[in-house]
Amino acid sequence: MKTAAHTAIEPGILYFGTPVVLISTTNEDDSANLAPMSSAFWLGWRAVLGLGVRSKTAQNLMRTREGVLNLPSDALAPAVDRLALTTGSDPVPVGKQERGYFHVADKFARAGFTAVASETVGPPRVGECPVAMEVVVEAVHPVGDDGGVVAFEVRVQRVFVHESIRLAGSDDRIDPDAWRPLIMSFQKFYGLGSQVCSSTLSRIPERLYRGADIDRARRV
Repeated sequence: MKTAAHTAIEPGILYFGTPVVLISTTNEDDSANLAPMSSAFWLGWRAVLGLGVRSKTAQNLMRTREGVLNLPSDALAPAVDRLALTTGSDPVPVGKQERGYFHVADKFARAGFTAVASETVGPPRVGECPVAMEVVVEAVHPVGDDGGVVAFEVRVQRVFVHESIRLAGSDDRIDPDAWRPLIMSFQKFYGLGSQVCSSTLSRIPERLYRGADIDRARRV
């Protein structure tokens, strides 16, 4: 294996590639807000979401303590892009005005998405997204020292998927060859390529990772 030399750089962002998430939340007037983001990762049936504290989504999550994490496929990139530079905040915060953001009240209509009633939370799911997870906020953690970013720890209460991405012969597994998530890498949309090689970790049955949060979700 050939080793290349490293060069020190100072990029403005470090978005090396993460799935796009459409977070649906409830506004003060009970209307639905929908916002794309990609600063998210999962641990068991919990997720950590990085959001600007002044964003409408962050404010809604802090007020209602619930939301839906909708995962679009790569085929939905044009619809997701219609939400770019939109905000549910009115008036538009100064920082977002400088970046060209504008207020949109009905984000579902702008993207052409269908709102589907959730089972355990108020905000609707996105019908077109192959994956939708209803969540509640467990904790909010400040990130950095300027107060501008927070990390939400959310717990999943329901996981809904399209039949097209379920693993054949299984009730509760996703087929990674069928699931094609939309990826954000340095402000550009990408899809996944084909599998490059098998993974030794795939020998571990997924059921061995099941935690207490799944049993907790069943009681909701």
